[in-house]
Amino acid sequence: MSAYIDSRVNTIKPFLSAFIAMAAAGLLILMEYLKLTVEPQVEIGLWAILVFTLCTTILQIARTEKNFSRYLVQFGSQRERLANEIKYRLWAEKTSAENKTKLQILDENFPVMLAYFNRELQCCYHNRAFRQWFGLKPEQIDGKFLHECLNEIFYLGVKQFLEKILAGELLQIQHTQQLANQSTCLIIGQFVPHFDANGKVIGFYILYTPRLLKEGEQVVATESIASISATEVEDQKKSIRSPSIHPVSHKQKKSSLDSSEQILQAIEREAFHLHAQKITPVQAYQTSEIYYEILIRMAEEESSMIPPGAFLPMVESFNLLPRLDRWVVRKSIEWLKNNAGKANIALCLNIAKSTLEDKMFVVFIQERLNATKIEPRRLCFEIETVDAAANLPACAIFARNVRSLGCQVSLCSFDYDQNSLQLLRNIKADFIKIDGSLICNMLRNTADFSKVADINRFAHTHKIRTIGELVETPEILAKLAEIGVDYAQGFGIDRPHPLSTIS
Repeated sequence: MSAYIDSRVNTIKPFLSAFIAMAAAGLLILMEYLKLTVEPQVEIGLWAILVFTLCTTILQIARTEKNFSRYLVQFGSQRERLANEIKYRLWAEKTSAENKTKLQILDENFPVMLAYFNRELQCCYHNRAFRQWFGLKPEQIDGKFLHECLNEIFYLGVKQFLEKILAGELLQIQHTQQLANQSTCLIIGQFVPHFDANGKVIGFYILYTPRLLKEGEQVVATESIASISATEVEDQKKSIRSPSIHPVSHKQKKSSLDSSEQILQAIEREAFHLHAQKITPVQAYQTSEIYYEILIRMAEEESSMIPPGAFLPMVESFNLLPRLDRWVVRKSIEWLKNNAGKANIALCLNIAKSTLEDKMFVVFIQERLNATKIEPRRLCFEIETVDAAANLPACAIFARNVRSLGCQVSLCSFDYDQNSLQLLRNIKADFIKIDGSLICNMLRNTADFSKVADINRFAHTHKIRTIGELVETPEILAKLAEIGVDYAQGFGIDRPHPLSTIS
Protein backbone atom coordinates (compact mmCIF):
# COMPACT_ATOMS: atom_id res chain seq x y z
CA MET A 1 0.00 0.00 0.00
CA SER A 2 2.84 2.38 0.91
CA ALA A 3 4.50 1.66 -2.44
CA TYR A 4 1.28 2.63 -4.19
CA ILE A 5 1.07 5.88 -2.17
CA ASP A 6 4.74 6.65 -2.95
CA SER A 7 4.16 6.13 -6.67
CA ARG A 8 1.13 8.43 -6.60
CA VAL A 9 3.12 11.08 -4.68
CA ASN A 10 5.97 10.84 -7.20
CA THR A 11 3.43 11.30 -9.99
CA ILE A 12 1.90 14.41 -8.39
CA LYS A 13 5.15 15.90 -7.07
CA PRO A 14 6.32 17.62 -10.32
CA PHE A 15 2.98 19.44 -10.51
CA LEU A 16 2.73 20.40 -6.78
CA SER A 17 4.35 23.83 -7.12
CA ALA A 18 2.10 24.67 -10.04
CA PHE A 19 -0.99 23.66 -8.04
CA ILE A 20 0.13 25.84 -5.08
CA ALA A 21 0.82 28.79 -7.41
CA MET A 22 -2.62 28.42 -8.97
CA ALA A 23 -4.21 28.22 -5.52
CA ALA A 24 -2.38 31.34 -4.27
CA ALA A 25 -3.26 33.25 -7.43
CA GLY A 26 -6.89 32.13 -7.11
CA LEU A 27 -7.14 33.38 -3.51
CA LEU A 28 -5.62 36.75 -4.42
CA ILE A 29 -8.04 37.16 -7.33
CA LEU A 30 -10.98 36.10 -5.16
CA MET A 31 -9.98 38.58 -2.44
CA GLU A 32 -9.75 41.36 -4.98
CA TYR A 33 -13.05 40.42 -6.62
CA LEU A 34 -14.99 40.17 -3.36
CA LYS A 35 -13.30 43.22 -1.84
CA LEU A 36 -12.37 41.16 1.17
CA THR A 37 -10.30 42.82 3.81
CA VAL A 38 -7.58 40.64 5.28
CA GLU A 39 -4.52 41.16 7.35
CA PRO A 40 -1.65 42.65 5.32
CA GLN A 41 0.55 39.81 6.48
CA VAL A 42 -1.79 37.27 4.88
CA GLU A 43 -1.84 39.08 1.57
CA ILE A 44 1.95 39.44 1.60
CA GLY A 45 2.26 35.76 2.45
CA LEU A 46 0.03 34.77 -0.47
CA TRP A 47 2.09 36.91 -2.86
CA ALA A 48 5.32 35.41 -1.49
CA ILE A 49 3.93 31.89 -1.99
CA LEU A 50 2.82 32.78 -5.51
CA VAL A 51 6.22 34.22 -6.47
CA PHE A 52 8.10 31.32 -4.87
CA THR A 53 6.00 28.64 -6.49
CA LEU A 54 6.20 30.41 -9.87
CA CYS A 55 10.00 30.52 -9.60
CA THR A 56 10.03 26.85 -8.60
CA THR A 57 7.81 25.98 -11.55
CA ILE A 58 10.05 27.92 -13.94
CA LEU A 59 13.10 26.08 -12.58
CA GLN A 60 11.32 22.76 -12.98
CA ILE A 61 10.39 23.64 -16.55
CA ALA A 62 13.99 24.67 -17.30
CA ARG A 63 15.32 21.45 -15.74
CA THR A 64 12.77 19.39 -17.65
CA GLU A 65 13.64 21.12 -20.91
CA LYS A 66 17.33 20.48 -20.25
CA ASN A 67 16.68 16.81 -19.54
CA PHE A 68 14.44 16.60 -22.60
CA SER A 69 17.18 18.10 -24.76
CA ARG A 70 19.69 15.62 -23.35
CA TYR A 71 17.32 12.70 -23.97
CA LEU A 72 16.64 14.02 -27.46
CA VAL A 73 20.38 14.07 -28.21
CA GLN A 74 20.72 10.54 -26.83
CA PHE A 75 17.75 9.41 -28.87
CA GLY A 76 19.25 10.96 -32.01
CA SER A 77 22.54 9.22 -31.30
CA GLN A 78 20.79 5.89 -30.73
CA ARG A 79 18.73 6.35 -33.88
CA GLU A 80 21.87 7.13 -35.91
CA ARG A 81 23.66 4.11 -34.43
CA LEU A 82 20.67 1.91 -35.23
CA ALA A 83 20.52 3.27 -38.78
CA ASN A 84 24.23 2.56 -39.21
CA GLU A 85 23.76 -0.96 -37.84
CA ILE A 86 20.88 -1.57 -40.25
CA LYS A 87 22.95 -0.17 -43.12
CA TYR A 88 25.91 -2.32 -42.12
CA ARG A 89 23.71 -5.40 -41.85
CA LEU A 90 22.24 -4.79 -45.31
CA TRP A 91 25.75 -4.27 -46.67
CA ALA A 92 26.93 -7.48 -44.97
CA GLU A 93 23.98 -9.42 -46.37
CA LYS A 94 24.62 -8.05 -49.87
CA THR A 95 28.36 -8.76 -49.60
CA SER A 96 27.61 -12.25 -48.35
CA ALA A 97 25.26 -12.88 -51.27
CA GLU A 98 27.82 -11.51 -53.75
CA ASN A 99 30.60 -13.62 -52.22
CA LYS A 100 28.34 -16.66 -52.34
CA THR A 101 27.73 -16.05 -56.03
CA LYS A 102 31.43 -15.53 -56.72
CA LEU A 103 32.25 -18.70 -54.80
CA GLN A 104 29.62 -20.50 -56.82
CA ILE A 105 31.26 -19.28 -60.03
CA LEU A 106 34.64 -20.38 -58.66
CA ASP A 107 33.18 -23.74 -57.66
CA GLU A 108 31.80 -24.25 -61.17
CA ASN A 109 34.97 -23.24 -63.03
CA PHE A 110 37.94 -24.06 -60.75
CA PRO A 111 40.01 -26.55 -62.81
CA VAL A 112 41.33 -28.50 -59.78
CA MET A 113 39.33 -31.29 -58.14
CA LEU A 114 38.79 -30.02 -54.60
CA ALA A 115 37.09 -31.64 -51.59
CA TYR A 116 37.18 -31.23 -47.81
CA PHE A 117 36.81 -34.04 -45.27
CA ASN A 118 36.45 -33.70 -41.51
CA ARG A 119 38.35 -35.76 -38.95
CA GLU A 120 35.70 -38.48 -39.17
CA LEU A 121 36.49 -38.70 -42.94
CA GLN A 122 33.06 -37.34 -43.93
CA CYS A 123 32.86 -35.05 -46.98
CA CYS A 124 31.85 -31.49 -46.08
CA TYR A 125 32.62 -29.77 -49.40
CA HIS A 126 33.21 -30.74 -53.04
CA ASN A 127 33.47 -28.68 -56.21
CA ARG A 128 32.10 -29.37 -59.66
CA ALA A 129 35.37 -30.72 -61.08
CA PHE A 130 35.56 -33.25 -58.22
CA ARG A 131 32.00 -34.46 -58.84
CA GLN A 132 32.48 -34.70 -62.59
CA TRP A 133 35.72 -36.67 -62.36
CA PHE A 134 34.21 -39.31 -60.07
CA GLY A 135 30.83 -39.24 -61.82
CA LEU A 136 28.83 -38.44 -58.68
CA LYS A 137 25.90 -36.20 -57.89
CA PRO A 138 25.98 -33.82 -54.87
CA GLU A 139 23.65 -36.05 -52.85
CA GLN A 140 26.01 -38.97 -53.44
CA ILE A 141 28.88 -37.05 -51.79
CA ASP A 142 27.39 -34.81 -49.09
CA GLY A 143 28.15 -36.32 -45.69
CA LYS A 144 29.52 -39.51 -47.24
CA PHE A 145 32.75 -41.12 -46.06
CA LEU A 146 36.07 -40.94 -47.92
CA HIS A 147 35.87 -44.47 -49.32
CA GLU A 148 32.38 -43.73 -50.68
CA CYS A 149 33.47 -40.56 -52.50
CA LEU A 150 36.71 -41.77 -54.08
CA ASN A 151 36.86 -44.72 -56.40
CA GLU A 152 38.94 -47.66 -55.25
CA ILE A 153 42.06 -46.60 -57.14
CA PHE A 154 42.15 -43.13 -55.56
CA TYR A 155 41.10 -44.36 -52.12
CA LEU A 156 43.90 -46.93 -51.89
CA GLY A 157 46.32 -44.21 -52.93
CA VAL A 158 45.50 -42.14 -49.87
CA LYS A 159 44.36 -44.76 -47.34
CA GLN A 160 47.80 -45.59 -45.96
CA PHE A 161 48.60 -41.88 -45.43
CA LEU A 162 45.48 -40.96 -43.44
CA GLU A 163 47.25 -41.31 -40.11
CA LYS A 164 50.00 -38.92 -41.20
CA ILE A 165 47.51 -36.43 -42.67
CA LEU A 166 45.45 -36.37 -39.47
CA ALA A 167 48.70 -35.93 -37.54
CA GLY A 168 49.23 -32.66 -39.43
CA GLU A 169 51.62 -33.65 -42.21
CA LEU A 170 51.34 -32.05 -45.66
CA LEU A 171 51.44 -34.88 -48.18
CA GLN A 172 51.73 -34.98 -51.94
CA ILE A 173 51.69 -37.91 -54.36
CA GLN A 174 51.17 -38.36 -58.06
CA HIS A 175 49.27 -40.97 -60.06
CA THR A 176 49.58 -41.92 -63.69
CA GLN A 177 46.35 -43.21 -65.17
CA GLN A 178 45.47 -44.53 -68.60
CA LEU A 179 42.45 -42.73 -70.13
CA ALA A 180 39.87 -44.17 -72.46
CA ASN A 181 41.57 -42.54 -75.48
CA GLN A 182 44.81 -44.39 -74.60
CA SER A 183 46.56 -41.20 -73.48
CA THR A 184 48.24 -41.08 -70.08
CA CYS A 185 47.13 -38.58 -67.47
CA LEU A 186 49.32 -37.45 -64.58
CA ILE A 187 47.24 -36.67 -61.49
CA ILE A 188 49.00 -34.74 -58.74
CA GLY A 189 47.29 -35.21 -55.36
CA GLN A 190 47.83 -32.85 -52.45
CA PHE A 191 46.51 -33.45 -48.95
CA VAL A 192 46.46 -30.32 -46.80
CA PRO A 193 45.57 -30.58 -43.07
CA HIS A 194 43.14 -28.05 -41.60
CA PHE A 195 44.01 -26.82 -38.09
CA ASP A 196 41.77 -25.11 -35.54
CA ALA A 197 42.82 -22.19 -33.32
CA ASN A 198 44.48 -24.60 -30.87
CA GLY A 199 46.57 -26.28 -33.54
CA LYS A 200 44.48 -29.46 -33.65
CA VAL A 201 43.75 -31.08 -37.00
CA ILE A 202 39.98 -30.96 -37.59
CA GLY A 203 39.96 -32.06 -41.22
CA PHE A 204 41.91 -31.95 -44.46
CA TYR A 205 41.62 -30.76 -48.06
CA ILE A 206 42.18 -32.99 -51.08
CA LEU A 207 43.29 -31.38 -54.33
CA TYR A 208 43.73 -33.43 -57.49
CA THR A 209 45.29 -31.69 -60.50
CA PRO A 210 45.19 -33.71 -63.75
CA ARG A 211 47.54 -33.12 -66.69
CA LEU A 212 48.12 -35.10 -69.87
CA LEU A 213 51.60 -36.48 -70.29
CA LYS A 214 53.22 -35.59 -73.56
CA GLU A 215 54.29 -38.42 -75.81
CA GLY A 216 57.46 -40.00 -74.45
CA GLU A 217 57.33 -38.04 -71.19
CA GLN A 218 58.31 -40.13 -68.17
CA VAL A 219 57.43 -39.53 -64.53
CA VAL A 220 60.44 -40.06 -62.31
CA ALA A 221 59.89 -40.96 -58.68
CA THR A 222 62.09 -39.09 -56.22
CA GLU A 223 62.16 -38.59 -52.49
CA SER A 224 59.23 -36.61 -51.21
CA ILE A 225 57.03 -36.00 -48.20
CA ALA A 226 55.03 -39.07 -49.11
CA SER A 227 56.20 -42.23 -50.78
CA ILE A 228 54.09 -44.92 -52.34
CA SER A 229 54.69 -47.30 -55.18
CA ALA A 230 52.46 -49.00 -57.69
CA THR A 231 53.47 -52.38 -56.24
CA GLU A 232 52.15 -51.48 -52.80
CA VAL A 233 48.82 -50.40 -54.24
CA GLU A 234 48.75 -53.52 -56.39
CA ASP A 235 49.14 -55.66 -53.28
CA GLN A 236 46.28 -53.84 -51.58
CA LYS A 237 43.98 -54.14 -54.57
CA LYS A 238 44.99 -57.78 -55.19
CA SER A 239 43.04 -58.64 -58.29
CA ILE A 240 42.19 -55.03 -59.24
CA ARG A 241 44.44 -53.19 -61.66
CA SER A 242 45.66 -49.84 -60.32
CA PRO A 243 47.40 -46.84 -61.82
CA SER A 244 51.06 -46.12 -61.26
CA ILE A 245 51.61 -43.89 -58.23
CA HIS A 246 54.78 -41.92 -57.52
CA PRO A 247 55.86 -39.35 -54.98
CA VAL A 248 56.40 -35.84 -56.29
CA SER A 249 58.33 -32.84 -55.07
CA HIS A 250 57.32 -29.21 -55.57
CA LYS A 251 60.23 -28.66 -57.94
CA GLN A 252 58.93 -31.34 -60.30
CA LYS A 253 55.49 -29.87 -60.92
CA LYS A 254 55.55 -28.49 -64.45
CA SER A 255 52.98 -27.45 -66.93
CA SER A 256 52.80 -29.03 -70.33
CA LEU A 257 53.89 -25.57 -71.53
CA ASP A 258 56.91 -24.85 -69.35
CA SER A 259 58.99 -22.63 -71.62
CA SER A 260 58.50 -19.82 -74.13
CA GLU A 261 59.88 -22.08 -76.88
CA GLN A 262 57.24 -24.71 -76.20
CA ILE A 263 54.48 -22.11 -76.24
CA LEU A 264 55.71 -20.72 -79.56
CA GLN A 265 55.92 -24.25 -80.95
CA ALA A 266 52.35 -24.94 -79.77
CA ILE A 267 51.14 -21.82 -81.58
CA GLU A 268 53.07 -22.68 -84.73
CA ARG A 269 51.85 -26.28 -84.90
CA GLU A 270 48.32 -25.09 -84.05
CA ALA A 271 47.98 -27.10 -80.87
CA PHE A 272 45.21 -24.66 -79.93
CA HIS A 273 41.62 -24.99 -81.10
CA LEU A 274 38.92 -22.34 -81.41
CA HIS A 275 35.57 -22.95 -79.76
CA ALA A 276 32.50 -20.73 -79.92
CA GLN A 277 29.61 -19.92 -77.61
CA LYS A 278 26.50 -18.30 -79.03
CA ILE A 279 25.32 -14.91 -77.81
CA THR A 280 21.57 -15.16 -78.32
CA PRO A 281 19.14 -12.26 -78.85
CA VAL A 282 16.80 -12.06 -75.88
CA GLN A 283 13.91 -10.79 -78.00
CA ALA A 284 12.77 -12.98 -80.89
CA TYR A 285 12.74 -10.11 -83.37
CA GLN A 286 16.47 -9.36 -82.91
CA THR A 287 17.71 -11.77 -85.58
CA SER A 288 19.66 -9.59 -88.01
CA GLU A 289 23.08 -10.39 -86.51
CA ILE A 290 24.29 -13.56 -84.79
CA TYR A 291 27.24 -13.27 -82.43
CA TYR A 292 29.60 -15.97 -81.13
CA GLU A 293 32.26 -15.49 -78.48
CA ILE A 294 35.51 -17.19 -79.50
CA LEU A 295 37.14 -19.28 -76.77
CA ILE A 296 40.58 -20.84 -77.07
CA ARG A 297 41.32 -24.43 -76.06
CA MET A 298 44.33 -26.70 -76.16
CA ALA A 299 43.91 -29.87 -78.16
CA GLU A 300 45.10 -32.04 -75.29
CA GLU A 301 42.81 -30.25 -72.83
CA GLU A 302 39.72 -31.10 -74.83
CA SER A 303 40.73 -34.72 -75.36
CA SER A 304 41.40 -35.29 -71.68
CA MET A 305 38.46 -33.21 -70.46
CA ILE A 306 40.73 -31.04 -68.32
CA PRO A 307 38.92 -27.72 -67.72
CA PRO A 308 40.00 -25.10 -70.27
CA GLY A 309 42.20 -22.12 -69.52
CA ALA A 310 44.83 -23.88 -67.39
CA PHE A 311 47.55 -22.97 -69.91
CA LEU A 312 46.83 -19.21 -70.09
CA PRO A 313 48.73 -18.18 -66.93
CA MET A 314 51.84 -19.87 -68.33
CA VAL A 315 51.43 -18.09 -71.68
CA GLU A 316 50.96 -14.79 -69.85
CA SER A 317 54.05 -15.35 -67.68
CA PHE A 318 56.19 -15.39 -70.85
CA ASN A 319 54.37 -12.31 -72.23
CA LEU A 320 53.20 -14.30 -75.24
CA LEU A 321 49.49 -13.49 -75.07
CA PRO A 322 49.81 -10.88 -77.87
CA ARG A 323 51.30 -13.61 -80.05
CA LEU A 324 48.46 -15.96 -79.16
CA ASP A 325 45.87 -13.21 -79.76
CA ARG A 326 47.32 -12.69 -83.23
CA TRP A 327 46.84 -16.39 -83.94
CA VAL A 328 43.22 -16.18 -82.75
CA VAL A 329 42.54 -13.14 -84.97
CA ARG A 330 44.14 -14.83 -87.98
CA LYS A 331 42.18 -18.08 -87.54
CA SER A 332 38.91 -16.22 -86.88
CA ILE A 333 39.28 -14.11 -90.01
CA GLU A 334 40.13 -17.24 -92.01
CA TRP A 335 36.91 -18.85 -90.77
CA LEU A 336 34.89 -15.77 -91.73
CA LYS A 337 36.48 -15.81 -95.19
CA ASN A 338 35.77 -19.52 -95.67
CA ASN A 339 32.17 -19.01 -94.53
CA ALA A 340 31.33 -15.99 -96.64
CA GLY A 341 27.75 -17.25 -96.98
CA LYS A 342 27.19 -16.69 -93.28
CA ALA A 343 27.49 -12.93 -93.55
CA ASN A 344 25.19 -12.34 -90.58
CA ILE A 345 27.62 -14.03 -88.17
CA ALA A 346 30.07 -11.91 -86.16
CA LEU A 347 32.82 -13.26 -83.91
CA CYS A 348 33.71 -11.75 -80.54
CA LEU A 349 37.39 -12.07 -79.60
CA ASN A 350 38.78 -11.60 -76.08
CA ILE A 351 41.81 -9.32 -75.93
CA ALA A 352 44.44 -9.68 -73.21
CA LYS A 353 45.68 -6.69 -71.22
CA SER A 354 49.20 -7.01 -72.66
CA THR A 355 47.75 -7.10 -76.18
CA LEU A 356 46.00 -3.76 -75.58
CA GLU A 357 49.43 -2.26 -75.02
CA ASP A 358 50.81 -3.73 -78.27
CA LYS A 359 50.80 -0.79 -80.70
CA MET A 360 51.28 -3.04 -83.74
CA PHE A 361 48.29 -5.28 -82.98
CA VAL A 362 45.76 -2.96 -84.66
CA VAL A 363 48.06 -2.76 -87.70
CA PHE A 364 48.04 -6.58 -87.83
CA ILE A 365 44.22 -6.61 -87.72
CA GLN A 366 44.02 -4.06 -90.53
CA GLU A 367 46.43 -6.06 -92.70
CA ARG A 368 44.43 -9.27 -92.23
CA LEU A 369 41.14 -7.51 -93.02
CA ASN A 370 42.58 -5.90 -96.13
CA ALA A 371 44.04 -9.20 -97.31
CA THR A 372 40.77 -11.13 -96.92
CA LYS A 373 38.25 -8.38 -97.73
CA ILE A 374 36.21 -9.38 -94.67
CA GLU A 375 33.70 -6.80 -93.47
CA PRO A 376 35.28 -5.35 -90.29
CA ARG A 377 31.92 -5.22 -88.51
CA ARG A 378 32.01 -9.02 -88.29
CA LEU A 379 34.75 -8.74 -85.67
CA CYS A 380 33.99 -7.55 -82.13
CA PHE A 381 36.84 -7.17 -79.64
CA GLU A 382 35.98 -7.85 -75.99
CA ILE A 383 37.86 -5.96 -73.26
CA GLU A 384 37.58 -6.73 -69.55
CA THR A 385 36.81 -3.66 -67.43
CA VAL A 386 39.60 -4.58 -65.01
CA ASP A 387 42.10 -4.63 -67.90
CA ALA A 388 40.74 -1.35 -69.23
CA ALA A 389 41.05 0.29 -65.81
CA ALA A 390 44.61 -1.02 -65.40
CA ASN A 391 45.80 0.93 -68.47
CA LEU A 392 43.05 3.30 -69.53
CA PRO A 393 45.08 5.36 -72.07
CA ALA A 394 46.24 2.25 -73.99
CA CYS A 395 42.74 0.75 -73.90
CA ALA A 396 41.11 3.98 -75.11
CA ILE A 397 43.56 4.21 -78.01
CA PHE A 398 43.00 0.55 -78.95
CA ALA A 399 39.20 0.91 -78.87
CA ARG A 400 39.30 4.08 -80.94
CA ASN A 401 41.63 2.54 -83.52
CA VAL A 402 39.73 -0.73 -84.04
CA ARG A 403 36.43 1.14 -84.27
CA SER A 404 38.02 3.38 -86.92
CA LEU A 405 38.65 0.17 -88.90
CA GLY A 406 34.93 -0.62 -88.68
CA CYS A 407 35.21 -3.32 -86.00
CA GLN A 408 33.07 -3.38 -82.87
CA VAL A 409 34.08 -3.15 -79.19
CA SER A 410 32.50 -4.79 -76.15
CA LEU A 411 33.27 -3.83 -72.55
CA CYS A 412 32.92 -6.95 -70.38
CA SER A 413 32.14 -7.62 -66.68
CA PHE A 414 30.46 -4.22 -66.43
CA ASP A 415 29.22 -3.22 -62.98
CA TYR A 416 27.14 -0.13 -62.23
CA ASP A 417 29.84 1.57 -60.16
CA GLN A 418 31.88 4.74 -60.48
CA ASN A 419 34.88 2.99 -62.04
CA SER A 420 32.83 1.33 -64.80
CA LEU A 421 30.98 4.54 -65.59
CA GLN A 422 34.29 6.40 -65.74
CA LEU A 423 35.53 3.93 -68.36
CA LEU A 424 32.65 4.77 -70.68
CA ARG A 425 33.62 8.42 -70.57
CA ASN A 426 36.92 7.46 -72.22
CA ILE A 427 36.05 4.33 -74.21
CA LYS A 428 33.43 4.23 -76.94
CA ALA A 429 31.79 0.79 -76.84
CA ASP A 430 29.18 -0.92 -79.01
CA PHE A 431 28.26 -3.47 -76.34
CA ILE A 432 28.27 -3.72 -72.57
CA LYS A 433 28.48 -7.19 -71.03
CA ILE A 434 26.74 -6.99 -67.67
CA ASP A 435 28.81 -8.59 -64.89
CA GLY A 436 27.90 -12.27 -64.51
CA SER A 437 27.80 -12.10 -60.70
CA LEU A 438 24.91 -9.62 -60.97
CA ILE A 439 23.09 -11.80 -63.52
CA CYS A 440 23.44 -14.96 -61.40
CA ASN A 441 22.11 -13.24 -58.31
CA MET A 442 19.44 -10.94 -59.79
CA LEU A 443 16.50 -13.22 -58.94
CA ARG A 444 17.54 -13.47 -55.29
CA ASN A 445 18.83 -9.97 -54.64
CA THR A 446 16.73 -6.88 -55.39
CA ALA A 447 19.81 -4.63 -55.31
CA ASP A 448 21.52 -6.67 -58.03
CA PHE A 449 18.30 -6.75 -60.04
CA SER A 450 18.13 -2.95 -59.82
CA LYS A 451 21.77 -2.70 -60.91
CA VAL A 452 21.11 -4.84 -63.99
CA ALA A 453 18.07 -2.71 -64.88
CA ASP A 454 20.05 0.52 -64.30
CA ILE A 455 22.96 -0.68 -66.45
CA ASN A 456 20.56 -1.63 -69.26
CA ARG A 457 18.75 1.71 -69.05
CA PHE A 458 22.03 3.66 -68.92
CA ALA A 459 23.45 1.74 -71.92
CA HIS A 460 20.36 2.24 -74.06
CA THR A 461 20.38 5.94 -73.22
CA HIS A 462 23.88 6.07 -74.76
CA LYS A 463 22.86 3.83 -77.70
CA ILE A 464 24.93 0.88 -76.43
CA ARG A 465 23.57 -2.66 -76.69
CA THR A 466 23.65 -4.93 -73.64
CA ILE A 467 24.60 -8.57 -73.10
CA GLY A 468 23.78 -10.57 -69.97
CA GLU A 469 26.56 -13.10 -69.32
CA LEU A 470 26.48 -16.32 -67.25
CA VAL A 471 22.79 -16.93 -67.93
CA GLU A 472 22.14 -20.36 -66.43
CA THR A 473 18.34 -20.72 -66.21
CA PRO A 474 15.20 -19.92 -68.25
CA GLU A 475 13.96 -17.81 -65.32
CA ILE A 476 16.97 -15.48 -65.59
CA LEU A 477 16.50 -15.26 -69.37
CA ALA A 478 12.84 -14.34 -68.90
CA LYS A 479 13.78 -11.63 -66.38
CA LEU A 480 16.35 -10.19 -68.82
CA ALA A 481 13.66 -10.05 -71.48
CA GLU A 482 11.40 -8.24 -69.02
CA ILE A 483 14.10 -5.64 -68.34
CA GLY A 484 14.85 -5.25 -72.05
CA VAL A 485 18.43 -6.58 -72.22
CA ASP A 486 19.41 -7.17 -75.86
CA TYR A 487 21.47 -10.38 -75.76
CA ALA A 488 22.21 -13.25 -73.39
CA GLN A 489 25.05 -15.74 -73.08
CA GLY A 490 25.64 -18.70 -70.79
CA PHE A 491 25.45 -22.46 -70.30
CA GLY A 492 21.68 -22.17 -69.95
CA ILE A 493 21.56 -21.03 -73.60
CA ASP A 494 24.48 -22.62 -75.42
CA ARG A 495 27.61 -24.47 -74.36
CA PRO A 496 30.98 -23.86 -76.08
CA HIS A 497 31.57 -26.09 -79.10
CA PRO A 498 34.16 -26.21 -81.89
CA LEU A 499 33.96 -23.22 -84.23
CA SER A 500 33.96 -25.59 -87.18
CA THR A 501 30.58 -27.02 -86.09
CA ILE A 502 28.67 -23.74 -86.58
CA SER A 503 26.07 -24.41 -89.24
